[in-house]
Order: sequence, then structure tokens, then C-alpha cells
Amino acid sequence: MSKRNIAVVFGGQSSEHSVSCISVQTVAKAMNQEKYDITYIGITEDGRWLLADSLESIADGSWKESKTGAILSPDAVKQEVILTGPEGVSTKKIDVIFPVLHGMYGEDGTIQGLFQMSHIPYVGCGVLASAAGMDKVYTKIIVDDLGVKQAEYVLVRAEDVLDFGTSANKKPVEQRLEEQADRVEEKLEYPVFIKPSKAGSSKGVSKAHNRQELLEGLKVAAAHDTKILVERNVIGREIECAVLGSATDVKASGLGEILAAAEFYDFDAKYNNAESKTVLSPELPEGKTEEIREAARRIFAAMDGYGLSRVDFFLEKDTNEVIFNEINTLPGFTSISMYPMLWNEAGMNIEELVEKQIELAYARRY
Repeated sequence: MSKRNIAVVFGGQSSEHSVSCISVQTVAKAMNQEKYDITYIGITEDGRWLLADSLESIADGSWKESKTGAILSPDAVKQEVILTGPEGVSTKKIDVIFPVLHGMYGEDGTIQGLFQMSHIPYVGCGVLASAAGMDKVYTKIIVDDLGVKQAEYVLVRAEDVLDFGTSANKKPVEQRLEEQADRVEEKLEYPVFIKPSKAGSSKGVSKAHNRQELLEGLKVAAAHDTKILVERNVIGREIECAVLGSATDVKASGLGEILAAAEFYDFDAKYNNAESKTVLSPELPEGKTEEIREAARRIFAAMDGYGLSRVDFFLEKDTNEVIFNEINTLPGFTSISMYPMLWNEAGMNIEELVEKQIELAYARRY
């Protein structure tokens, strides 16, 4: 039986580029080498598509020096990757794509649109779920209709925080910024969280305890996105649930709890601080485990999810209310990532999990 050609796409132009380069190694090592002929396509931080010749080159970063370009063709008839290098131009047929991309231009629906144009089966959520899931504001709009509780929030536009020269509001940017702070203070009490609406892995996220910190946090977030989400601070336990399947057949894992080393679970706490811990199958008040698992299934279905996602919640202190935080449609696959850990705890090891995602890619109906 001939091998299937699978293109594994990694890297990307987002702030999570380095995380993707770690995740892809875990995913590739879990693939059945006898079943798949793997083509590694790396996207550099400045957007070049290159052929990586080995996992070793990904591990040491030397793939970025590759002389061979590897560009996915949008031609739906050909379903191929175009290779360009010192020896000229060639093509390679691709049977399935496994994107291991996090953040902007990776899990926000943009590259998923290219995959759909190419008519090549691909792993993970489609254009709509990816775009909506990446945008925290639009996720909130969708989840509002489900009756799942969320933290109160205020939407701020980046053009009212920093002077990009694009705002129709001709007031000085300093005045616009102060007005946005007034809006936040009218609705929310300190402390508040400030988040770029579409940035991943907590890049650009900060916590403000007063107006000065709010002003500074808005500026930081505005450098990452055009929309900023300012949310009520929820004090409680951080609980995550992994889901897989389709909108009509959603399976939920058990739960994991984040014990962040920092004041909140930011990028550094996730990937660089050894004091951050994850607890599998945490003890929760009666009924809360299934309430969270059911909410995760409903949110994934409402988002028109497909393949995989991780859905994050808070269990609020004192009230024990379940509060939805966010959905991650292409969660990390590093050695410390919650998504594969949760499925392993449920009895599905990393090899089975990767194979299941590939099977779902082939079963997808556009």
C-alpha cells in the first residue's frame, strides 16, 4: 500500500511562531511513518514558505535557511505543493494537510480558506469557526445566545488608543484614549483584564488595577490588534476541556486545571515558567465537571467547530459559577500542552489523537 502524502505546515507570522515550531515536532513524531510521507512546510515570521528537510532542522531552526520554497497551490484540480529551488521548479501531490499553526494567519481562518480553495482535506476547524474562535469579541457574541455565563466586557477600538491616522474621530488621540478609559470605568470595576481580541497565547494581555495601568494596558493591546477586549476580572479556578469531532458529534475529555505561577496565565507563565502547573481530573463541586463538559460541547457546536478545540472556563470563587473564558481552535501540542494531556488521560495517546484528527480531515464535508 502506497503512503499518503501529508503536508505538515508550521511556524507562521504570529506571536506564537516559536510555540508552533515546538508543537510540530510532537505532532510529526506521533505520525505513522509507514503510513505517511511527510512534507514539512515552514512559514517564517516574515511570511516566506520554505521546505524543511527534517525534524532536526526544525528543532535547531536551520530550516529557515532552506533554499527551497514550498508554496501550496490554490488550484483545486492539482492539489499540490509547488517546490522552487536551485534545481528548478517541481510539484508534489498532497493528500491531506495538518496545520500546526497558532495565532494570527494560522488559526484565524485565513490559511483555512486557502486549504478549502485547494480542495485538499485538512485537519481542524474551518474558516468560520477559526475566524470567530480567534476573535474573542465575536466568540462572546455567539456564546451569548447559549445562555452560558461570560465575564462582562467593553470593546475598545485600537484606533482610539494609538494614532494610526485612520480614525474618523478627529479628536486628539490622548483625548480619545481617556474617553475609552471612562467607558471602561463606567461599566467595570478594577481590576480588569485587557486583551487583544485576536492575539493568542496571552500576547499583549495585561491586568489593570487602576486607571494608569488601564491606559498603559490599552496601548500594549492596541499594538497587537485592531480590537481590544476589556473584561471584568474573574477570581476563581482556571479549568480547561478538550473537545474533538464535528458540530453534530462532539466528544469532550475530562478536565484540567491551570495553576499559574504568575498573577495570570500569560505567555511567559505558559511556556517559560516551570512553576506553572497543570492538574488533570481536578476535584470540583458536585455536578460542575459535567456542567463544564456539556458547556464545552455546546460552544464547540455553536461555533461550527470541527476536528479539535480546547475550551477554557473559570469556576468562580465563592459562587462556584461556571464562566466561559475562550475557545482555542488549534491548541498547542507541546510536551506541556493541555490538549494532548487531557486526551491521554482519557485513554487516547498522542499517536491515536493525531491519527483521529487525520481521519476527521478525510471525513470532512464542505
